[in-house]
Amino acid sequence: MLVLHYTGMVSAAAALERLCDPDARVSAHYVIEETGAIWRLVPENRRAFHAGASCWEGESDLNSVSLGIEIVNPGHECGYRPFPEVQMSSVERLCQELIGRYSIPPHRVVGHSDIAPTRKSDPGELFDWASLARAGIGIWPPSKPAPRGFSIDPAESLGHLSSIGYCANLESQTPALVAFQRRFRQSCCDGRLDAETAARLSEVREAFVRSRASPGSAAHRSSFKASCSPCK
Repeated sequence: MLVLHYTGMVSAAAALERLCDPDARVSAHYVIEETGAIWRLVPENRRAFHAGASCWEGESDLNSVSLGIEIVNPGHECGYRPFPEVQMSSVERLCQELIGRYSIPPHRVVGHSDIAPTRKSDPGELFDWASLARAGIGIWPPSKPAPRGFSIDPAESLGHLSSIGYCANLESQTPALVAFQRRFRQSCCDGRLDAETAARLSEVREAFVRSRASPGSAAHRSSFKASCSPCK
């Protein structure tokens, strides 16, 4: 898997200091500054502690099967702002290299909020997932208005969340919907199951089903196993 984060700290220097502090017990394979500069902090064959308590497609312990990229941005608590074009260009280039090196399928490229919706909100609704998808990174199906007379089936929508990969149940459905909206319906992230969100869930589910059905995609699940890293 490839997991994208924002740093959520006031500066790149502060983020790098924390990620390299053994006492912090948090790390990532890469950091990308707003200038586009890329730092490698943990070798790709070593486990980085970036995912935390998380789940995707029913799978936990995601640190052992994922690469983590921290993208410098103050985040929702410190002055969230759009990601500069030069930074996104570096994100795109690095993601393409990692996807090519490890044959990571589109449905295994996720945001931190996708895998930990009750705890995390990064990289958030200002992150340009659509442009990454156009470059072959992740999934972003075209969005269409909900058809006239579209009816909402809450149970079906919860099933769509699970089919996409979210580990959601009745208790965690609202934060999972917020995470879904931050990624796939970025104009409104209120966690409400309205007609537009329900219709978008159906579109995205179909795209994820197609990705998993593509030749060889099943073989990539958990094929990457990182060994333990001394960097916490």
